[in-house]
Amino acid sequence: MSEENVEVVRKSVDAVNRRDVEEVLSLTDPDGELQSAIIGGAEGRAYRGHEGFRKWLADTTQSFEELHTELTEYRDAGDRVVAFGRIRARGRESGVELDSETGWVFTIRRGKVVRAEGFLSRAQALEAAGLSE
Repeated sequence: MSEENVEVVRKSVDAVNRRDVEEVLSLTDPDGELQSAIIGGAEGRAYRGHEGFRKWLADTTQSFEELHTELTEYRDAGDRVVAFGRIRARGRESGVELDSETGWVFTIRRGKVVRAEGFLSRAQALEAAGLSE
C-alpha cells in the first residue's frame, strides 16, 4: 500500500475534523469531487472543486454542532485508498446524535485527493471500490 496515499487521507480527515479549510484545500485537487454519505448524500449531491469543498465544510458546520470521523483501517486499491472507521455527529438544531460505521473511498493522484466518497457501511465502501472482505 502506498504509505504516501494513506498519509494524504489521514491528513485530509484530520483537517476536516479540525475544520481547517486551507489544509483541506492544500490536500485536494482543484478539480476534486466529494460525495458525502451525510451532507448531500441522500440527494445524491456531489461537491466539486475547491469551492465545492468549501461549501461542503460550510454545510457541515451549519448542520452539525459536532462531527468527527475516526478512520482505523486502510486498504490499498491501486490509486485509491479504502478506509474504515466510525463517524460521530450531533445535529446543530435537533441535537440528534449519530454514531455510525463509516467507509470512504479516496482516489489520490499526484499527492492530492481527486475524489472522496463516503458511505455509512463497510460493505458499501468495499462494493464501490470493487473489493470484498
